[in-house]
Amino acid sequence: MFLAKVIGAVVATKKDESMKGRKLLLLQPMLVDESNPKRMRSGVNTIVAVDNLGAGEAELVLFCQGSSARLGSGMKSLPVDAAVVGIVDIVDVEGRQIYTASE
Repeated sequence: MFLAKVIGAVVATKKDESMKGRKLLLLQPMLVDESNPKRMRSGVNTIVAVDNLGAGEAELVLFCQGSSARLGSGMKSLPVDAAVVGIVDIVDVEGRQIYTASE
């Protein structure tokens, strides 16, 4: 699993029939900053992921990639490589909270 910030949505009116009605989010992976573990920093790539949980823009989420992405409920036969599997409340690093959803 990986952490990411929801930075937008993707709308595709023409897509594989099995993907109709699926919400697609644009994710910016987030990493613990190795030079200062008290904060997080953005990764360099963006990911399009299927969202079954109702995550919203600016939320921090957990996502899976590859075959693990299809292990979620109702995802086995979908042609996806990334899926949101959790909405993060708190990230704690070395005994310090570096992210809290309410902030």
